[in-house]
Amino acid sequence: MRKKSYRKENTVIKGTVKASESNSFAPIRACRPSRVVSARTWLAGLLILLLFPSAFAQTDFSTFWKKFRSAVIAGEKATVAEMTKFPLSMSYGVKVVKNKEDFLRRYNEIFKGEANAVQCFATGQPRKESARRQEVYCPFKETPNEWENAPIRFVFEWTKGGWKFVALDNINE
Repeated sequence: MRKKSYRKENTVIKGTVKASESNSFAPIRACRPSRVVSARTWLAGLLILLLFPSAFAQTDFSTFWKKFRSAVIAGEKATVAEMTKFPLSMSYGVKVVKNKEDFLRRYNEIFKGEANAVQCFATGQPRKESARRQEVYCPFKETPNEWENAPIRFVFEWTKGGWKFVALDNINE
């Protein structure tokens, strides 16, 4: 004789939920599926930004550097000024560049003074000092091929407004 097998099934009894559906997110999913997806997407995006900020900053710097470099080589003073944070810090003993007007007036001093920035930027590569700071070292304009001694430093930092040119320095002073 065969035994009858009775499988006990969970049933809905006056507003209770079947055990197979007792997922803590079931009511949320049933009522508002778009909010769950939005919250998850937002959380995933936040985690990516927190875990990999330097990856995004590096990509942005690469784009910034190409534009800045091209503007300096082309002599587009207004574009370079827009990509600069004021006051612009200068080498020891040299007055800071206070604002855009001061920058435009002193452009040749900044980019053709101790180093020839056009020549330097054509081949020079940025060095990553940190996730928020990049530097380009240039040789003196009198010795343009002497890359072992490149003391003129153009400094770029990540600011609230994105990457900006923030300082010009002679590391020997």
